[in-house]
Amino acid sequence: MTSKTKGIGKRFGLIAAVALLTACASVPALIATAQQTPAATSADTYIHAGRLLADPASGRVLTQQTILVRDGKIVSITAGYTTAPRGAKVVDLKSSFVMPGLIDSHVHLASEQGPDSRINGFLKTESDAAIDAAGFARITLEAGFTTVADLGGPSESILALRSGIARGVVPGPRIISAAGGVSVHGGHGDANGMPRDLVPLFRGNGVCSGADDCARAVRERVRDGADIIKITATGGVLSNTAAGLGQQFTDAELAAIVQAAHSMGRKVTAHAHGADGINSFLKAGGDSIEHGTYANDESASLFKANGAYLIPTLLAGDFVAREAAKPDSFLQPAQKAKALEAGPKMQDMLRRMHAAGVKIAFGTDTGVSAHGDNAQEFALMVGAGMTPLQTIQAATVNAADHFSLTAEIGSIAPGKIADIIAVGGDPLANVRELESVDFVMAKGTVYKQ
Repeated sequence: MTSKTKGIGKRFGLIAAVALLTACASVPALIATAQQTPAATSADTYIHAGRLLADPASGRVLTQQTILVRDGKIVSITAGYTTAPRGAKVVDLKSSFVMPGLIDSHVHLASEQGPDSRINGFLKTESDAAIDAAGFARITLEAGFTTVADLGGPSESILALRSGIARGVVPGPRIISAAGGVSVHGGHGDANGMPRDLVPLFRGNGVCSGADDCARAVRERVRDGADIIKITATGGVLSNTAAGLGQQFTDAELAAIVQAAHSMGRKVTAHAHGADGINSFLKAGGDSIEHGTYANDESASLFKANGAYLIPTLLAGDFVAREAAKPDSFLQPAQKAKALEAGPKMQDMLRRMHAAGVKIAFGTDTGVSAHGDNAQEFALMVGAGMTPLQTIQAATVNAADHFSLTAEIGSIAPGKIADIIAVGGDPLANVRELESVDFVMAKGTVYKQ
């Protein structure tokens, strides 16, 4: 190496050393700058809520609040409109009424009653039902219902949809599934109104007779993936049979069902209209009643003794009564007679049970009425004597308690899942505001805005 080359090397070495020292000296300054202007994580969402009903149990409405959502959960709620860091998403709901996502405790996502209902039972496959259910699930979510309980119908379709929604590949509400149901031979839930030779093709393995067989049916529901056990304790309006609305399981069968379900960690809810079936089920230790049309004073006492919930489904009663009264109704004669008998009685039943102090959880039996119309139940509940706040409690904190999900949903609080909706007006003043939801977030993802 020449002396000239050595000189050039020394100068480059000196330049490199100075550059390194300069870089090292600037590191603290870079760190300090980063600390002064922190970047948000990509999952951070700041919701600026003009009015906020975070905890429906209290009924307290806060104003000008900021909700921080990260990774699908609520991180914090702070007073004022917090300035979001760089990279965060901001949702402006300053002119809106913000509240927890709604919970419908009784739906049937795979179907919707109409003139083609009977023929669809023969023509549609499980795959068709899955596609229909996915469409109805999206409609339900956009209506503000971020959690639903699907209580019957094609179990494989609903279980697949439940999984798809949970994995985030299909938009829809969180699904609590009964994986079909448990019914008696010839009763509500069996394959009625068709030729005898076709019955084995359409009868599910949840149809049973005798205590041991009914315990078997419960265990098979659990095996299939049921989150809750749904039974038909009495006759039903839409089953195509003139078998009435009274008790259809024996007391021994009801006791075996409840014991089998509870021993496997599942609650049991019963479709029940007649007081005999309601009371026998509650005496057997049942957890909740769907419909409850003919509930009486003894029923109210049993509800309170058990801590059981009533899911009144007034919308279904209203829908079938109106449909049955039409000259061109698509209902069959046996269905019409039961609809006209039971439908008009349901609102008065809720009035009596609410006055007696029975716990109420919101549920509609949607699929009888049209999907997306779920929130029409609120006004019917107000018509039965409940306040708007009490109906909202039924669809949030009460329904969450009914499904043992209080730690996850039902209110907006740090650590809970970010299921959040918003409407333009004040639903505490006019509950029908909930029939037109403007904003829907489920598990931290915005689906409607």
